[in-house]
Amino acid sequence: MEKSGSEADFLKSQIVPTIWKQNPTTGEVDFDKILITSRVMGDEGNQEFANILISGKADEKSNSNYAKNYRLLQQLVDEYAAEQPLAFYNLISNILNRAILLPITADTQDTALTIFSTLNDRGLALSDADIFKAKIYNHLDQNGKKDFIERWQELDEEATNAGESIQKLFYYYMFYLRAKDNDRKTTTPGIRKYYAQNNFERLYSNNIMENLNTILNLWIVINNRNTVDNEKWSENTEIKQILDALTSYPNEFWKYPVVIYYLHYHQNATFEDEFLLFVKRLLAVLSARYIVTPTINAVKTGILNLNAEIINSPQPKFYFSRVDEKELSDKIKNAHRNTVRMILKIIAYQHQSDLLPEKWEIEHILPQKWQSSYFPTSSDSEVKELVEHIGNKIPFEKKLNIIASNGYFAKKKESYSKSKVEILLDLSKNHVDWGLDEIRERDIRVSDELVKLLNEWGLNQIDVQPKELLTFIPDERFSDYQSFIKMFKMEDSNEAREKFLNM
Repeated sequence: MEKSGSEADFLKSQIVPTIWKQNPTTGEVDFDKILITSRVMGDEGNQEFANILISGKADEKSNSNYAKNYRLLQQLVDEYAAEQPLAFYNLISNILNRAILLPITADTQDTALTIFSTLNDRGLALSDADIFKAKIYNHLDQNGKKDFIERWQELDEEATNAGESIQKLFYYYMFYLRAKDNDRKTTTPGIRKYYAQNNFERLYSNNIMENLNTILNLWIVINNRNTVDNEKWSENTEIKQILDALTSYPNEFWKYPVVIYYLHYHQNATFEDEFLLFVKRLLAVLSARYIVTPTINAVKTGILNLNAEIINSPQPKFYFSRVDEKELSDKIKNAHRNTVRMILKIIAYQHQSDLLPEKWEIEHILPQKWQSSYFPTSSDSEVKELVEHIGNKIPFEKKLNIIASNGYFAKKKESYSKSKVEILLDLSKNHVDWGLDEIRERDIRVSDELVKLLNEWGLNQIDVQPKELLTFIPDERFSDYQSFIKMFKMEDSNEAREKFLNM
């Protein structure tokens, strides 16, 4: 469109008044006064959008979506105009004369958000965090808005760097607020529905951004293995080892009591010592329960009770049923695949003072592929089962594991000797060969060590006589269950729940 010609000049004369202000008398165009403005939260992007309209150029160094999209469209338009100039003129003419621009106005922000979500159902949907951001922003005065945008953008960037998101931070914070309200219900509300209660009043707390930042500090320590200024506990390797083991717990329910405890007590003078005791006991209880019963329902009720108990005391009561130690010991030996990584971390950390390498794999000491002639007195099924026992598994750096491949023990020892995993180094030094008897012997040692350790950390410690743990009712059937006990005038009990589930 830069070149002259009757078609180009005519089309440009039609485009100009749609973008820039034009003197109604003289027709003179003021290219510094644009007719399109953006009021998106945050001034930086709005100004860049305005600069593009005024100058017709995007900053080559800018990585904003405005700049990237403008440069891409400019390239595509130039290529299309060069290849098909007549079709290009027709395209511009049709946009100017046949496209209909419908203005949409909304009387409230809620209406605007509803309209946007409806029209944008095929695009990138508004996240819950987007909604919360808009709600908080519009609740502030002009000075507060500028400060809020800066804090939000910083929080967003730091959360991303820590492998989290603002949306997740709001989710963790919801469990903290529920705990403060003594909400022990196992049904988890939708995050938007939860914060929308009482006209979003929870979002307007003066300390909400501070609390989200505090929660993020915890994940910076856990996920990035960094320390946090003025928080001595973040330098405590033993705490970080326990937290690292918890990250291998097979679901996310461990996160909520840890977040609640940290957010509620991190400023206490005795926090470091109390936090260590708490996370040890939490890991002991959760790991044992899952090893014995590998389902989320085994701990869900106990976790929701624990969340509320944390608010009451830095030495909270644990309402979990007792774990049978014999059953635990047996199941450790042939552990469920979801628990192996967690078990190996716990054991490994009893033999070294630093964290395991970030990238490591579960090494089968006796390889998964073996020669039958190597074990002439054992059936293939017996060997196959023992190969998957905990006694045959150990942490091993990913890079070294690739080098070691599937060779037998004598061939692997050279790679093992380069490891920084202490239990692997010890195993390599203390064994010249590795077979089925060694697996069985290590099964017993690992199992005995883990059971003893979990007991020391408070596995079956009794705070009070635990309340009866009620049989879990799936969320989608809970309203039917409530109608059931109301109809038959029954109390909520395991007997009533079993009758309902067996209908």
